[in-house]
Parts: sequence; C-alpha cells; structure tokens
Amino acid sequence: MYQGPGAAARCRREDTALTALAGRLPVATVLARDELSLTVASLPGVPGQDLIGGGRAGPVLAACGRMLRLIHAADPALVEPAARPGRVLVHGDYGPNNTLFSPDGAAVTGIVDWEWAHAGTAVEDLAWCEWIVRMHHPDQVAALDGFFDGYGDRPAWADRQRAMTDRCRDMLALCQRWEPGGPAVARWRDRLRITASWTE
Repeated sequence: MYQGPGAAARCRREDTALTALAGRLPVATVLARDELSLTVASLPGVPGQDLIGGGRAGPVLAACGRMLRLIHAADPALVEPAARPGRVLVHGDYGPNNTLFSPDGAAVTGIVDWEWAHAGTAVEDLAWCEWIVRMHHPDQVAALDGFFDGYGDRPAWADRQRAMTDRCRDMLALCQRWEPGGPAVARWRDRLRITASWTE
C-alpha cells in the first residue's frame, strides 16, 4: 500500500517500471494493481542487509555495483518516455536494502521497490547506495570500494555527498507535507545533518 503525498503516482510509476523491465532485469511480475497498491509475484533470494549483517558486505556490494551498471544501461524511456538525452534509468532507492541475492551474496536475484524510478543521473543511485551503507552499516564503509569497482566508476566525493544531501532534503520535504511536525520530520532532519557532516 502506497501512502503519503504522491502515493497514486508512485504506484503507477512502479507498475510502469516493473512491466517495462520484465525480462530485462530481475524484477517481480505485476499480478494486479489498483490505485494505491500492487500485487506482485515473489522473487527468490536473501535480503542484502541480512547478508551484510552476516559478514558478506564485500560480495554483496560488488554485486550491487555490477547490477547497477545494468540498470543504468537500460533505456530510461521505458519508465519515463520524455526522458532527456544523456539521462539514465535511476532506481531512486537503490542499495542492499532493496536488493535480493544468492545465499553467498555473489549474484543479485531481485531488485524491488521501484516507486522512485525516473530518468536522471547515475550519481543519484551511486550516492544513495553509499548512503545506505554509511547510515546503516558504518562498519562496512571500506567495502564500498568493491561497489564502485563493480560499477566501474566512482564520482567525486563532492558530487556524491551533494546527491545524498539532496535526497535527504527531498525525503524531509515529503515528510513535512505528509505529517508536519511528525517523528519522520525529526528523523530526516537528523539524517540530513549527519550526511552533511561526513567526509570521504
């Protein structure tokens, strides 16, 4: 069930992405949809966050990098027909939190949560995967080398940090529209502060 501002649009966007990417990337099959929910087939695999917690950050993040390269190679017009030239297909919430893996963490078996998919810049996904690791697995930051190696590029730190803080500001704005003064507002304000304080 999609909730908050723009819920119906995010539901439509995920339906569009899953339908367009079926057979191209390891995504779930859409079985049914209404205005605020999707029913999808299950995907095999182990959540990336669980594998990182079990000591497999190295292979998981390297596989994340290789899969993200494939995502960015897909035609963004599949999801956003009016995509401008030079844009890539951006997942929008990419990281081990939304990726399923083989038990050893070496291969991605599924990518979930496409509600933020859009045509954008590669650094958005690269930076957000890094943000997930830095925020939720700070003891595994060194394993990000494998992520960037797997992808084949490592944008400048200033660009990555700017993309992280921009995304935090977007989430803060969403929460302020949804529940002004609610706990999520304070949480994202704190996350923005922490993100802005990081150094490479």
